[in-house]
Amino acid sequence: AGMACCGSRNVRFQNDLEVQQLKAISLESPSTASKNHSKLPHDPRKCRLGSRVCPERPCRSIRDRVLSRAFSEELESLMHSGGHLFFDPRGRVIHLWNKIFLTACLLSLFVDPLFLYLTGTQQNMCIEFKHSLALMLSVIRSLLDVFYAAHICLRFRTAFIAPSSRVFGRGELVIQPYKIAMRYLSRTFWFDLITALPLPQFVIWVVVPMLKESATANRKDILRFSIIFQYLPRLFQIFPLTRQIVMATGAMTENAWASAAYNLILYMLASHVLGALWYLFSVQRQEACWREACNLEGPMCRTEFFDCNTVSSNRTIWYELSNITRLCTPDNSFYQFGIYAEAFNYKLTTSAFTQKYFYCFWWGLKNLSCLGQNLATSLYIGEISFAIVIGVLGLVLFALLIGNMQYFCLCSRISKRP
Repeated sequence: AGMACCGSRNVRFQNDLEVQQLKAISLESPSTASKNHSKLPHDPRKCRLGSRVCPERPCRSIRDRVLSRAFSEELESLMHSGGHLFFDPRGRVIHLWNKIFLTACLLSLFVDPLFLYLTGTQQNMCIEFKHSLALMLSVIRSLLDVFYAAHICLRFRTAFIAPSSRVFGRGELVIQPYKIAMRYLSRTFWFDLITALPLPQFVIWVVVPMLKESATANRKDILRFSIIFQYLPRLFQIFPLTRQIVMATGAMTENAWASAAYNLILYMLASHVLGALWYLFSVQRQEACWREACNLEGPMCRTEFFDCNTVSSNRTIWYELSNITRLCTPDNSFYQFGIYAEAFNYKLTTSAFTQKYFYCFWWGLKNLSCLGQNLATSLYIGEISFAIVIGVLGLVLFALLIGNMQYFCLCSRISKRP
């Protein structure tokens, strides 16, 4: 026998023992039957989730009870009622946020390499630090860090699909705050926390002022390490984020050419990073040449003279008598500049920021497209390793770019067929 309760679509079939009990109750008097009926155990399967009326026991509504799991439709009703604030990982809110956060990640990946342009040189053979540029980049970077902090907060309010419910149907969403938090803390929380830290700002405005005035080499090393240390996690973060967007909609964007443009942006972003690294290595190579020539001049030359903050009469006398300006040039065989000779020929380290950036970006795009074939390296292992990275990265990115463009063009042609 089948029975449905409270307008439920589910039908429950009774066994023979229950049928016999119902027959016995029907033969009793109405008063006795009502007493025995109240003694029967309550079967929660007879009550639908949103039902308020039940023959045996009044069912509580969604707002009146604490839920641990819910389906997507129930989660939307809970949010509209104001009882809970949880987001469906497959819902429109999370999908829209993933696109916004991906845009913020790409902007952050563009801003971070600009910190490598903070150091430069002057005509009087000293290394300076661009404080005005550092302030502007710190403000922009802090605004972008807000999106990373908001992403962490949103992850604590995003439900997840219970693994035990994935066998049949769409799966139930776990909406218990404790379970959501513990699952996030045990997985990607610490990775997201590293990406959200304002590390370059802390290094520029806290660590660098604590160093000695003559520690120009330490400034560049600490700044480079802090940027690379956080740049790699932020770069790796966009790949699972892109995969989530693709899994939700089936494509990166509705337009195939927009998806191809996204891959082109990644290719140009790699050129931007390589150009910034090439500029920083050029400044370091120039300082290394100065230090080597300074060792030849004896006690008259001191390494703190290469800091533009050092102003003294001894430095003025040394600069007038020094021979470093003639020794540290690409035309002289005193020092091997390798792939960085181009920066000294155009006096790139002493140019304005816009000239530095566009030329370095062009240098990175040119050598990435040519797979580093035109690079004439010196015998320095670090320089050779950098050229190898350019060649391998250019080969991989160029193959991915062409392959993805062909794939998206093919998909657009298939979708236009009748």
